[in-house]
Amino acid sequence: MSESQELQPWPEEWIALATGHVRDVVDQAIEFDRTHRALVVWDGESELSVGLAAAYRRALPEAEFLAFDRVPPEAILAAFAQLGAGDLVVLLQSTRFQLTAFRIRLELFQRSVRVIEHPHLARMTGREARVYVDALAYDPAYYRGVGRALKARLDAAQEGVVQSGGERLVFPAGFEDAKLNVGDYTGMANVGGQYPIGEVFTESRALEAVHGRVCIDLFGDMQFTVHRPERPITLVVEQGRVVQALDSTPIFDEVLTSIRADEGQVWLRELGLGMNRAFSPERTVRDVGSFERMCGVHLSLGGKHVVYSKPEIHKKHVRQHVDVFVATEDVLIDGQSIFRAGAWTIPPVGWASS
Repeated sequence: MSESQELQPWPEEWIALATGHVRDVVDQAIEFDRTHRALVVWDGESELSVGLAAAYRRALPEAEFLAFDRVPPEAILAAFAQLGAGDLVVLLQSTRFQLTAFRIRLELFQRSVRVIEHPHLARMTGREARVYVDALAYDPAYYRGVGRALKARLDAAQEGVVQSGGERLVFPAGFEDAKLNVGDYTGMANVGGQYPIGEVFTESRALEAVHGRVCIDLFGDMQFTVHRPERPITLVVEQGRVVQALDSTPIFDEVLTSIRADEGQVWLRELGLGMNRAFSPERTVRDVGSFERMCGVHLSLGGKHVVYSKPEIHKKHVRQHVDVFVATEDVLIDGQSIFRAGAWTIPPVGWASS
């Protein structure tokens, strides 16, 4: 990094705010036992990585800190090798760390190490960095209570309808077992994952049953960057596939062309109910992997989905999973509204902290 690119330090207000948020994540979501070891691997290449490192130093004063861009890979691998079940690793990555064939999160999970991963931080600066910090806030009563309620409704549903721009996208065949990304790892093999969090996701039991139209006001491109078209794009869905995009843009056309070139068609797969109230159509960040937690509905285009298997989808022949964000007016589950004015209206299911 050149002197002209030197990062400006965060104001104390930002560091204090981030410290409180990551402390809550460590204590309440990850439920880290501080008698165990903690390791933070960070780099000095982005505003968010440096700022979050300062926050984690306060939240985890007992942790060891290693600068990925200043120490040899062997030193980081040696530090990982000393960790065991119940220990914690935090990864603050301006891009995404590479350690030859070592798949960091997967390898650590296999040793029952808890992992908090913040990738692609260099994509978000200035105002977006502050939005990202806000998105780290952890409210267990909201995430776990409303998250479980959404899962219960989806799992029992016979039909779902997403309303947007006066259009209806219909899921008439019910949904697959919904998955939670709400900071509750009870009964899960691994503890942790990519942050920020806040999502319940599923897909139609029968992909070809999905039909209708849906208006999207934001979408990810092939470089995982969020775009906002001048006017919402209307997707026409027949037999679970996008067959037309009305009021499209050249960049979105490139997305559809790329998917069709790889897969021959554009499947609509994931139905994601985002819960993170720091993200909205007005408060965006460029990184689609972070923004997909936005409070509202997102869908995935392309046949790739690592969680659900379908007989008509051959994993060897699908490559793409592109997130698009719905200009959501309402979500109906078996005729009952559960989303209004940018918020989930469903009563929470009770939860108990460990």
